[in-house]
Amino acid sequence: MTQTPTIDAATPLIDPFGRSISYLRVSVTDRCDFRCVYCMSEDMHFLPKQDLLTLEELDRLCTVFVGKGVRKLRITGGEPLVRRDIMTLFRSLSRHLESGALDELTVTTNGSQLARYAGDLAACGVRRINVSLDTLDPDKFRAITRWGDLGKVLAGLEAARKAGLSVKINAVALKGVNEDEVERMVEWSHGLGMDLTFIEVMPLGDIEPSRFDQYWPLSQLRARLAERFTLEESAYRTGGPARYVSVRETGGRIGFITPLTHNFCESCNRVRVTCTGTLYMCLGQEDAADLRAPLRASESNEKLERAIEAAIARKPKGHDFVIDRTTARPAVGRHMSVTGG
Repeated sequence: MTQTPTIDAATPLIDPFGRSISYLRVSVTDRCDFRCVYCMSEDMHFLPKQDLLTLEELDRLCTVFVGKGVRKLRITGGEPLVRRDIMTLFRSLSRHLESGALDELTVTTNGSQLARYAGDLAACGVRRINVSLDTLDPDKFRAITRWGDLGKVLAGLEAARKAGLSVKINAVALKGVNEDEVERMVEWSHGLGMDLTFIEVMPLGDIEPSRFDQYWPLSQLRARLAERFTLEESAYRTGGPARYVSVRETGGRIGFITPLTHNFCESCNRVRVTCTGTLYMCLGQEDAADLRAPLRASESNEKLERAIEAAIARKPKGHDFVIDRTTARPAVGRHMSVTGG
């Protein structure tokens, strides 16, 4: 990367409901080396490379958001670590950690590339990572991811822990798939010093098999865990939507992300930018703003800043997620991999 844009003092981002936008999730690619059944179709058609923002453009975009009050930056995909030369972006963005302008630079990954990159991530100031892992059964893992190798992911987790990275496991609750594993996953993750967050299936994109059969309300999952463990309410927060409990028997934490049974919109401080520069103010709404055009229109950031401000002024109060069994259609047509989660 040849340019390292600086931060100019700018107006903080406040949405129409008084929420300060301090958390940006940036997708650096729509590509992935897995094809998880709740996230992608098996035969995905990915964007041509020329449609993607360059790493330099992603750096400039993130820098503008940091200048406007974003304190937490999460790099996502697809699978972000399959993007060519991705560590140059992490190394460049790490300057905002060093200056104090950014509190946290982190990444969500499927773990497949962690054995290769864990040390580099730690060297760039990354302290916490989220790893998506829905099962500890190799055959089941292969069925869920279609292409994934559980052994490779477990090796990546070990590399991350050796590099000093704090790891949180994200597991999608899938009825009839991993119902029988939730207690084991709690004991396994906490035994290795990793928190575990369960996530409800989100109705995004046309995929198969039907998510309507996969949907497992986390209220039911939590009640089941309470039969085995003593769950104690926790004030712990990471800046995201998860609500946590502490487990007395293990000393670890379990998070619950419940977009369907109990949405978390009232405290939403997040927006998402896709790898093509499209800004989504809400994961569960289609309204979006094109940031690529103003980004490329001028070397000055003025047009880009105005586009961001105008978009935040349209941020909705909440999403409309619903599992609709009558129409068998997703609430939002785009795939999860497009928006980066």
